[in-house]
Amino acid sequence: MARFDGVKALVFDVFGTVVDWREGIARDAAVFLARHGRGDIDPRGFADAWRQRYQPAMEQVRSGRRPFTRLDVLHRENLEGVLNDHGINAGMISEDELDDLNRAWHRLDPWPEAVAGLTRLKRRFIIAPLSNGNIALLLNMAKRAGLPWDAILGAEVAQAYKPEPEAYLRTAEVLGIRPAELCLVAAHNGDLKAARGCGLATAFVPRPAEHGPGQTKDLAPAEPWDAVGKDFQDLAHKLGC
Repeated sequence: MARFDGVKALVFDVFGTVVDWREGIARDAAVFLARHGRGDIDPRGFADAWRQRYQPAMEQVRSGRRPFTRLDVLHRENLEGVLNDHGINAGMISEDELDDLNRAWHRLDPWPEAVAGLTRLKRRFIIAPLSNGNIALLLNMAKRAGLPWDAILGAEVAQAYKPEPEAYLRTAEVLGIRPAELCLVAAHNGDLKAARGCGLATAFVPRPAEHGPGQTKDLAPAEPWDAVGKDFQDLAHKLGC
């Protein structure tokens, strides 16, 4: 693909694009809920409720109403809110146990072909996350899941949450390349639109199971992105890796 002749690095959205956050959070939540006698709560519904607080929490930072705060802290605050919403008094649970459940976001599994696909893409491109996750989260996730990143980048490096332009532009700056030499790979059309607006190349890979069987959003490319792959292996093939 001619558009990729000048691309030097691929950066990846992580939650939903590289890893299956819903099943990973539900797995750890199920153990936690059973321990506290709340097997009546659907673990996947609990994961969804926790995730629903993700964007509003980051918007507090994006709007300037709150200084930059790493995602681990936002997730932890959101966890207490979700527990209370489900009738579980977070104040009665030990800090260690809450922290351990919060680190479920560090223990997410990659989609089945993700590691092999990333390994192929790494032959031609620098690869790194461009995630709203913080460094410790992304590092622990990569070590556990075997994600072969060349660097750990993300919101904590850029000091900005996507889709703020700084999240994309500062990432290119950190890598020492022009925005046009950077490509975002994501399963979310909105993320790609923001990246394209900053001059990045774009690649769409759908993850139709991200939100469970009822998913209706991001099942197909919403715009003519520079590349579209069925998964990372297919993307690697199309990019000549």
